[in-house]
Amino acid sequence: MKFVATVEGRAEVVEVTGGEGRYRFRVGERVWEVDARRTPEGVYSLLIDGASYVAHVDERPDGAHVQVLGESYAVQVEEYERHLIRTRGGAGAGAGGQTLAAPMPGRVSHVAVRPGDRVKAGDPLVVIEAMKMENEFRAGMEGTVAEVRVAPGQTVNAGDVLVVIAP
Repeated sequence: MKFVATVEGRAEVVEVTGGEGRYRFRVGERVWEVDARRTPEGVYSLLIDGASYVAHVDERPDGAHVQVLGESYAVQVEEYERHLIRTRGGAGAGAGGQTLAAPMPGRVSHVAVRPGDRVKAGDPLVVIEAMKMENEFRAGMEGTVAEVRVAPGQTVNAGDVLVVIAP
């Protein structure tokens, strides 16, 4: 399974295979064999490529706080597809406008704007149901909605243009 782990603002794609305490983690070309055991107190015993570590993990709504070898880290982990949807939704903003394209296939469940509407950065534009989740896409810039190319109930493919915003 693929995840995106963000540690101190730096995001990395992490592929995880295995189960029942024995895992293989891949980040880019690096691979680690990990034996992980959790205690009831949120402490993990980790055996990583033969070296033993203890990690204290405090789960929080915005991620986790992890302490290993006397160092503390703020860690956020999300499914790879969810990360793509969240980060690509605001992509395309710039001096020439914003073109919002679907990052993956789905069904439009709500369109919040019409051509001619003024929007600010962060205003909701479109909601797409994909992978059993509703994903709200927001404006990446202030401007005027030039085009709305979708309607509620419409199926979209990855790359389909949903909304165009002019500066």
